[in-house]
Amino acid sequence: MPARRKAKRTRRRAKTTSLLNVLEAYTYATILTESVLGNSPYGVITGKTDLAQKSVGMGDLAITTGGASLSLGDIATEPGLALGIMQTNFRANLVPMSIAAFTTSFAFRIGKKILRKPIANINRNIMRPIGAGIRL
Repeated sequence: MPARRKAKRTRRRAKTTSLLNVLEAYTYATILTESVLGNSPYGVITGKTDLAQKSVGMGDLAITTGGASLSLGDIATEPGLALGIMQTNFRANLVPMSIAAFTTSFAFRIGKKILRKPIANINRNIMRPIGAGIRL
């Protein structure tokens, strides 16, 4: 008699969204966009398009205007200039960006361990009865 086949195991996905995980992801996005683009994630999407390069004199000297904070509009209209600014910002902010990412990771990890019981209590007594599909 042949061996009986085992049923395939299906993995369950979490049916809820963790607000702490969303907050952590937004914090990483903020660190990255402020270091490279000089703007918040919301500012990158909704910021005005003001990046331009103007020639001065005989055309040998070019001045970049509006390069303090980049937006998606700046990247779409002046991709070469925007990528140059992004590269410069990335090189200048690599160490502070790395330190901020490390401390964010450490703080969220330790904070979740310390506040495990209060978070579970809130999820059990407040979030689950609401049934909104979110948890703390």
